[in-house]
Amino acid sequence: MSDASLRPLIVCADDYGISPGVSLGIRQLAEAGRLSATGAMTSMPHWPEAAAAFKPLAGRVAIGLHFTLTMQKPLGPMPVLAPDGKLPLAGALTRRAMLGGLPRDEIAAELARQLDSFEAHLDRAPDFIDGHQHVHQLPGIRDLVLEVCARNRIWVRDCWDRPVALARRASLEGAMVATFGLGLHRRARRLGVAGNRGFTGVYPFGNVTLASEIPRMLAWAGDHTMLMVHPGHPDAELAAVDPWVEPREGEWADLMSDAFPRTLAAQGFRVATGAPFPG
Repeated sequence: MSDASLRPLIVCADDYGISPGVSLGIRQLAEAGRLSATGAMTSMPHWPEAAAAFKPLAGRVAIGLHFTLTMQKPLGPMPVLAPDGKLPLAGALTRRAMLGGLPRDEIAAELARQLDSFEAHLDRAPDFIDGHQHVHQLPGIRDLVLEVCARNRIWVRDCWDRPVALARRASLEGAMVATFGLGLHRRARRLGVAGNRGFTGVYPFGNVTLASEIPRMLAWAGDHTMLMVHPGHPDAELAAVDPWVEPREGEWADLMSDAFPRTLAAQGFRVATGAPFPG
């Protein structure tokens, strides 16, 4: 099958800036043509140097704001959501969101701070916005994110997908992520905010390999589906802030391998190139 006949797949690496090792691994993959995009955690201490190192990749790989509202320290005071200076776990944030208990003004202010940090260190607006642990699609957060996307004409990560695709992938966790994403999907369409046209990448991280899961995760995927990945080189800085450490090296190796583009081609895909996406 010729490259021209292969469908574009947006391969997006999460967590750029979380640690030096993760950021280095993502840049190596981007330079090798194995990534389409990455989401940046601009509230992390290592973000300024990660941003400077990314600048030579501008225009080749899309870079967005990986809006962070869980586990880490916010950039500014959040007395309701982070009274002790640390953001809640994803489960606690989700429960508050579903009960309508999120402090909208605090979240809007933190979103503005993380956007300002992105622009201050990259000298431009992000190509897109998504959320660390998918927080951008929760009630009380998604409308704030979509307002920014609509105002700045940037795209949003859309975690919804067609039920037939989800059924073929047989992933309960993936179906749950998509269910939470339906509200954002509908609102984005009403506002005319662009987004990827399908979403995948959820698998038992650390229990099986990314390479072994790709055929399942791409079952019934269409053009400009996004494949979410979490590659990087583990380091002490990562271990101090995130529970997922060693599996990232395995993802990095799978993505960097010669087998990765062949595996995509066997499913009818190629890595989408030419940022920003989806166009």
